[in-house]
Amino acid sequence: MKSRRIKPELHLRDHDASRGAAAYTPTTLALYDLFVLGFSNSFVWNCPSRLILDLYDQHVSPKHLDIGVGTGYFMDRCRFPASPMIALFDLKPSSLEKAARRLRRYAPTCHVGNVLQPIDIGSSGFGSIGLNYLLHCLPGDLKSKSVVFQNLKPLLKGGGVIFGSTILGCGVTHNFLAKRLMGAYNARAIFSNRSDSREDLEAGLRAHFDQCTIRITGCVALFSAKS
Repeated sequence: MKSRRIKPELHLRDHDASRGAAAYTPTTLALYDLFVLGFSNSFVWNCPSRLILDLYDQHVSPKHLDIGVGTGYFMDRCRFPASPMIALFDLKPSSLEKAARRLRRYAPTCHVGNVLQPIDIGSSGFGSIGLNYLLHCLPGDLKSKSVVFQNLKPLLKGGGVIFGSTILGCGVTHNFLAKRLMGAYNARAIFSNRSDSREDLEAGLRAHFDQCTIRITGCVALFSAKS
């Protein structure tokens, strides 16, 4: 499976969607694993990265699509079945390039696009779709963000699973650092999650899938769903 050349970033109707992605520059991506996955997950959001890795180990399939790829950290470290087919989808070419280099042994395909709009990547029938730390970066609240599940469901094969994690803004306990970072990130539109709750996440999943599970650890909801 050959990698697809990454096209320039799209001019999208929903410009707000690009505001949350704007923080993912080559410079910040170079620090992402250390600061976000190392420090912030353990000491700010109180959800160690090993728990998210466990989620990947539990759900990844031989044909996997990852949305909002970050640095590709979890796909690099999780236990894929032999010779997986992997597709990467993100608004930022810099994130795709970083993740694709890290996962080059799998020759992933790369796709630039907005998950808030209908998705056509020329492929479907994925056994798993990952959404790690994506929803809290999207504009709006979880009621409006649930369009993501509507857009991704046609790409899943029967019995396929969608899974991921998101930082919640309400209904969970935020320590001092979490309150400060939440405020700063929301003020800069890096996050849009002040009103994001477990209840709205569950409602969004149940509107499109027959089964769903949600586990709260610290400020983070770890979820999975399938029809």
